[in-house]
Amino acid sequence: MQKKVKVLVVDDSALVRDILAQGLAQDPEIEVVGVAADPYQARDKIVKLKPDVLTLDIEMPRMDGIEFLKRLMPQYPLPVVVVSALTQKGGALTMQALEAGAVEVVTKPSVDIARGLGAMMAELRRKVKIAAATNVRAWKVNRAAPVNPIKVDSKALAESTDKVIAIGASTGGTEAIRRIVRVLPATTPGVVVVQHMPPGFTRHFAESLDRVSAMEVVEAKTGDRVMPGRVLIAPGDRHMRVRRSGGIYLVDCEPGPRVNGHCPSVDVLFESVAKYVGPNAIGVILTGMGSDGANGMVAMRQAGARTIAQDEATAVVYGMPKVAYERGGAELVLPLGEIAGAILNLLNGRR
Repeated sequence: MQKKVKVLVVDDSALVRDILAQGLAQDPEIEVVGVAADPYQARDKIVKLKPDVLTLDIEMPRMDGIEFLKRLMPQYPLPVVVVSALTQKGGALTMQALEAGAVEVVTKPSVDIARGLGAMMAELRRKVKIAAATNVRAWKVNRAAPVNPIKVDSKALAESTDKVIAIGASTGGTEAIRRIVRVLPATTPGVVVVQHMPPGFTRHFAESLDRVSAMEVVEAKTGDRVMPGRVLIAPGDRHMRVRRSGGIYLVDCEPGPRVNGHCPSVDVLFESVAKYVGPNAIGVILTGMGSDGANGMVAMRQAGARTIAQDEATAVVYGMPKVAYERGGAELVLPLGEIAGAILNLLNGRR
């Protein structure tokens, strides 16, 4: 019999604790071993109950969830799913929580709570089980690796203006993408990114990346140009496709049915890049559960693109990169810390 995922629910509202505990308990594969009203209670219960996963509210009295994560993760790394309100403040705090080591985020419903609650609990149950399968040690390994800007031949980079870098990621991806983008020089060719995230959070993700990057990072909208020095992040509820228009590349961001369970989908982005950019593209697939992006990366490689997958040791979830490699899509398999350098080497025509 499969071992149940033991969950500790941390939220300052007694009502929310009850709702989450009851909703999670509906899944026979999940066992709620305890609840805590604040990080101090949570700390004691973690030691006593040894949960597999924590669900965490960020905005709490006494100590907020961010501070708690910063203290918890270095000492006692645990998969944490943030349960957050989608407000301006909540969105910005959620990005800080992901930076501090949380692996997934689920939004509390703000309108039509009765209907929204069912969908939210289904998502929370799914993400708790994904979180239980994560390699939290990878977070510590990646955290310890130095982040140094890369010295490049800027003349060679400037000549690669017709190139496009396409990146796809899911669970654990916000930090993986951050570690790559923050070291790319401002002259890097245009980057297009699909990160599986709830709607509303992708803008906060883009803004947080923009603050640490030499490149301009924005949430994409239809008609945006893919150009050197710019990173376009797919919106949380839109598929993003690249297309060629004369001598330039543009993106279209449109709602559509989920592909591999996701909108935006990495496959949708990669397949458009294979079709319109072909051998001028570099594809990168990072940490994440499932197989989204694997077929798209195969299509990119068949079209002559260069392709990279993150390795198992540094991936929070070795799902998407593993399947991409097994299907023949990934040409190189590299630790996270080496991927940015490899991208620039490929742009400069070196292996």
